[in-house]
Amino acid sequence: MKIGLYPGTFDPLTNGHLDIIVRSSKLCDKLIVAVAKNTSKNPLFSIDKRIKLINEAINANNVDNNLIYAEAFDNLLIDFAKTNEVSIIIRGLRVVSDFDYEFQMAGMNKRLNTDIETIFLMASETNQFIASRFVKEVASLGGDVSSFVPDNVNNEIIKKFNLIK
Repeated sequence: MKIGLYPGTFDPLTNGHLDIIVRSSKLCDKLIVAVAKNTSKNPLFSIDKRIKLINEAINANNVDNNLIYAEAFDNLLIDFAKTNEVSIIIRGLRVVSDFDYEFQMAGMNKRLNTDIETIFLMASETNQFIASRFVKEVASLGGDVSSFVPDNVNNEIIKKFNLIK
């Protein structure tokens, strides 16, 4: 069984993330969406809430959730991958500047475990500009982010920022 791993903070999950989840699920038999706890980034949502939102969005998009699920991790990604018998790590690229960081990370991961490959998926043209940090900023200033995130995430953002629909 080819197990894929799509890691990130997903705070919040965006339509760009969801697009990568759906597309990468076609490349493996099982996909783990690895949600980094990473409290140093001052997350908008708790780790449990992010996992719940991801699983809800997967279900809402009729993706086979027996083969895709979200799970938290707070250790070295390559160790998490090895523990879960992962053979490929999937990384999404939005812009050219993403590639520099991701390329270096892939090199480090390959050195740490030569059995795990990293695959890069380009963001779909409609999602290339979407970044979680921009979604949070726009929402915090009262802006409408409904076209950038799944419906369930938008509803939680509205609650979080006390926005009126």
